[in-house]
Amino acid sequence: MKINTIIYYKIKLNTYFWTNYNLFKIKYLWGVKINHSCTFNGNLIFWKAIKSNITIGSNCMFISNSNSRNLVGINRPCTLITQNTNAQIIIGSGCGFSGTVISSSKSIIIGNNVKCGGNTQIMDNDWHPEDPRSGVPKSIIIHDNVWLGLNVIVMKGVTIGKNAVIGANSVVTKSVPENVMAAGNPCKVIKELK
Repeated sequence: MKINTIIYYKIKLNTYFWTNYNLFKIKYLWGVKINHSCTFNGNLIFWKAIKSNITIGSNCMFISNSNSRNLVGINRPCTLITQNTNAQIIIGSGCGFSGTVISSSKSIIIGNNVKCGGNTQIMDNDWHPEDPRSGVPKSIIIHDNVWLGLNVIVMKGVTIGKNAVIGANSVVTKSVPENVMAAGNPCKVIKELK
């Protein structure tokens, strides 16, 4: 699997208005769709393959600044990556991200009101498509009102049900049902949430 030509664009946004020229470039020249009332604190980085799709819903917050109000500590900027033609990242409304990396070779769909704690990673691929030991990318779906704790890693092929809470430092390798708390490496259901 060969990575197509990637357009790289790094932008520093600190709650700019939608008339800002840099945001104009992201929306219209690079094809990233950002709905209204999103907030950016620090650098938000896009790596976008040609003909891929990145859509961000309204009222989302991206915290990339290590000096931000997220006191848990952020060790990197938020980064959205599409590694393949036709790959997609779709983010619903009201979501929050703190130093989160999202990497899609196929499809990552995130619902509404999802919280991603400091330094979370969501990836539907193994990062090395040129290596024959890498597996095939598999789509990820994270439903509404999910909360991913600090340093959570969500691996390919996973679906996380609505209202689920994933504990800090968990590695999610298998799907998690709705209305549960799950944690560990590998992540397992601990209890039901009422």
